Amino acid sequence: MTPATRVHETRTPAAVLGSARRIVVKVGSSLLVDRESNRLRADWLAALASDISGLRDKGAEVVIVSSGAIALGRRGLDLPPGVLRLEESQAAAAAGQIELASAYRSALDNHGIRVAQILLTLSETEERRRHLNARATLRTLLDLGVVPVVNENDTVATNEIRFGDNDRLGARVTQMISADCLVLLSDIDGLYSADPRRDPAAEHIGLIERLTPEIEAMAGKVGPKTAYAMGSGGMQTKLIAARIAVGAGAHMIIADGRQSHPLGRLLAGARASVFLAEAAPRTARKHWIAASLSPAGHFVIDEGAVRALRRGMSLLPAGVVEVQGSFERGDAVRVLDRAGQEVGRGLTAYDSEDAGAIMGLKSRDIEDRLGYRGRDEMIHRDDLVVTAADDTGARKDQDG
Repeated sequence: MTPATRVHETRTPAAVLGSARRIVVKVGSSLLVDRESNRLRADWLAALASDISGLRDKGAEVVIVSSGAIALGRRGLDLPPGVLRLEESQAAAAAGQIELASAYRSALDNHGIRVAQILLTLSETEERRRHLNARATLRTLLDLGVVPVVNENDTVATNEIRFGDNDRLGARVTQMISADCLVLLSDIDGLYSADPRRDPAAEHIGLIERLTPEIEAMAGKVGPKTAYAMGSGGMQTKLIAARIAVGAGAHMIIADGRQSHPLGRLLAGARASVFLAEAAPRTARKHWIAASLSPAGHFVIDEGAVRALRRGMSLLPAGVVEVQGSFERGDAVRVLDRAGQEVGRGLTAYDSEDAGAIMGLKSRDIEDRLGYRGRDEMIHRDDLVVTAADDTGARKDQDG
């Protein structure tokens, strides 16, 4: 047994899912919609809703990333079988989104759980300002106790800007909200060394500690038309999703979702593949802010604000005494003390013009100055890396 196949008891699918506090569950259309009739599998969805209710009862937050709108919509519009033209797919998505949202609302309402629908395109996850807007909406919904149901906005997305599968969309949402677990419910119970439906000698890989070239090559050995690569989200896209998720600090699970209560079965010990995260979500995000972004400007802050940041608090406008540079909302900026020493780096909630207008103000006075109700923080603590100088004077990162 190789290190990749040994599943330590604290890294079993049950342990990973059971310990997660913020979970993204990706549901494929083949699980949600019957292939023959294009009708919703209502009993299966009811069982999934029960599983989600159980996770929430244990203190977890859950976001659903769901396919199925096109499959449901094409039945309602009496579209012919086979491959649809782009405009037909978009029309089917427009009709199916209503049915899909209604189905999730009905299923989760039976457990007293409120639901909200969010439609995303690639640009919402990769353009920084749109990313921040979508992230703020998702986090607000979670704070309100709502289960967001996310789908790709197929009604407006074109082939050039589509994800093309919800595995990657699930990974981007996981990254966006700093979730600590992504579960891909699929038609197979994990990663194999080869296509298990064509090769009886294929070995199940239960624990993937690192995404090595050898691991990634396993998906490449499978032909695109085999069952192992069924649908738009085959094993190759699942490994792409894994790279995004683990790099963002989330464990990822590939599990067989075809049977009733798929999450409950995972918690009870069902076999699956676990991809281990490279770091905790918060640590991964902090490293990205500190090391990967070029600052477009800086804030100078007073002594009280410096002490607040050292205690892990957000940067409020009241503590800012100077704004330098030209930047947009969501850009990276440096935070300096009055002596010019770097105190931190972060993503600003305001562009340079608005930041200059509200510096020194109490948060309650922002609306009067700007004419709109903005964020209370100039930089939220989740978007801030507090830095300090070591004995040599070099910058080093702290979790702020």
